[in-house]
Amino acid sequence: MQLFKPLETGSEEKKQTADVTERVKCLIVGSGPAGYTAAIYAARANLKPVLYTGLQQGGQLTTTTEVENFPGYPDGVTGPEMMEDMRKQAERFGTDIRFGIATASDFSGKPLKVTFDNSIAIEADVIIIATGATAKYLGIPAETKYAGMGVSACATCDGFFYRGKDVAVVGGGDTACEEASYLAGLCRKVYLILRRDVLRASKPMQHRVMNTPNIEILWKCQVEDLFGIQGVEGAIVVRGKGTPEEEKFNISIDGFFLAIGHTPNSEVFKPWIDTDETGYINTEPGSTRTRVPGVFAAGDVADSIYRQAVTAAGSGCKAAIDAERYLTEQG
Repeated sequence: MQLFKPLETGSEEKKQTADVTERVKCLIVGSGPAGYTAAIYAARANLKPVLYTGLQQGGQLTTTTEVENFPGYPDGVTGPEMMEDMRKQAERFGTDIRFGIATASDFSGKPLKVTFDNSIAIEADVIIIATGATAKYLGIPAETKYAGMGVSACATCDGFFYRGKDVAVVGGGDTACEEASYLAGLCRKVYLILRRDVLRASKPMQHRVMNTPNIEILWKCQVEDLFGIQGVEGAIVVRGKGTPEEEKFNISIDGFFLAIGHTPNSEVFKPWIDTDETGYINTEPGSTRTRVPGVFAAGDVADSIYRQAVTAAGSGCKAAIDAERYLTEQG
């Protein structure tokens, strides 16, 4: 689900004529671990942050049932509960939290500006972009049906729940191979399902996967559907779809992991900032600064490697500190 979207073509007039314009010191766009942590630190630094949540309030973690790897929760916690705790903490220190979707931006001069819902223009001295990234899915209805009940887009986050069980990973790149290898250390069996007859992953990753005994590669295969009563119990797989050799079969699995990539929610800001070819925002090494003075990026929107709640929270802290120091330098 795209949380932050650009204006549609032909909407330039809306961008120019917002119904309401407001000036703030610190604007935070996004409400996941990065956004809320940035808000906590910015509020404590008296930056009086205004945070817009985006469509999915709390970010991707609100779709996660159990979180066991975030420090401070020895018994685990549900994703929605953890994000609610972060929201309350941000509000406790004075963060102004609002619902709204970023639809346009203008970083051509000072003050910096982001428009929400095509109607509210917020001008700010500093902006922290924490809009996250959205996992790519196959598009089959079962992915929604079994969300949090066997379907996951993060092996590091959820693999622990499937130790000793059989799982499947979809994808053929480095991420898919890394996740399959990680799960192989926890699970009884791992199916690696890919459409092609070759892996796109680097040679070392290919070698690791092919030499792991409990990883079985299903070449030229596509997942047509998932099935199960209380959760995922298996997948319907088609090999050689559309060819004379087409073959359909079932595999028994308890977990289904998507590893076909993420889409950073950076589209709204691309006219002004640098991104890599996928859309992840480029920041200066060792900081959260973008190439636009006063604009900072934190969390998964600027992280193509780790994409963990704890690393997102850490970068949100860094972004708030960077923003406060920038304002101090500007006098």
